[in-house]
Amino acid sequence: MSLHQSSGRWRLGLALSLLTVFLWGILPIALTVTLQALDVYTVIWFRFLASFVLLAVYLGVRGQLPKLEQLRSTSWKLLAIATIFLASNYLLFMQGLALTSPANAEVLIQLSTLLLGLGGLLIFKERYRLYQWVGVSILTLGYLLFFREQLTNLITAHSTYILGSISIALGAGAWAIYALAQKQLLQTLPSASIMLIIYGGCALLFTPLARVKSLFTLDALHLGMLIFCAFNTLIAYGAFAESLEHWQASRVSAVLALAPIVTLISIELVSVITPSLIPPEQLTLIGILGAVLVVAGSAAIALGKTE
Repeated sequence: MSLHQSSGRWRLGLALSLLTVFLWGILPIALTVTLQALDVYTVIWFRFLASFVLLAVYLGVRGQLPKLEQLRSTSWKLLAIATIFLASNYLLFMQGLALTSPANAEVLIQLSTLLLGLGGLLIFKERYRLYQWVGVSILTLGYLLFFREQLTNLITAHSTYILGSISIALGAGAWAIYALAQKQLLQTLPSASIMLIIYGGCALLFTPLARVKSLFTLDALHLGMLIFCAFNTLIAYGAFAESLEHWQASRVSAVLALAPIVTLISIELVSVITPSLIPPEQLTLIGILGAVLVVAGSAAIALGKTE
């Protein structure tokens, strides 16, 4: 089986990856607020359904809906794998988020970017130079420093917190499998068409579990957060899927490693503006040093030349 090759337009891939980082970085905060009023299944169902409808309308207006010839030539087995594992990722991450905190969730979900990077190296035969492996080491050290307190909390946490953390870690593995399947599917379908099918499939999977009536009881704040989460899903995953078309999976994964820093900064800003909405995270000087190392390591991996 031939493997997907990136277009080589790395600047576009980088820009799309950074957009994904920003949107995924602020998403856990919006989801935490939304879960105050809705159950996990209904939130997931609404995000997928809204993304499917909006993307279908957009592609329909532009005359870019998937054609029958394209659908015949694509691998439905890979599409099923991508759909099931993305749905699993959403469920496991949301369950874990409900049992832990936005910062902890964003830390542990970064296992997904590590696994995606390894998948790019092993499956798609991508390569790092020596200084990029040094970048991996710097990034890892930065995470250990940046999230030292969160990791300490995890070790000493109660059983519910640990269960939530395990759920997020499993969700990270599911996401990496989805992302690698997504990249391979780009051989036969445009990224938007792939996401349309995946959104529709995931919406169907969660329809029996959704409590639709609860949507009509939401106040303005929680309804606004839910709608934001839906648009975040549509735009962020669209940008991520397209970034894989133009850049290597191992490079994209390195940029996505910056998402937790966006989360922590966002939490600090939100806690200052509305202290009752999200409790602040404590960031020490060591944590700030860790953030600098994460950025430096990510830049070394992502911007290095290919061998």
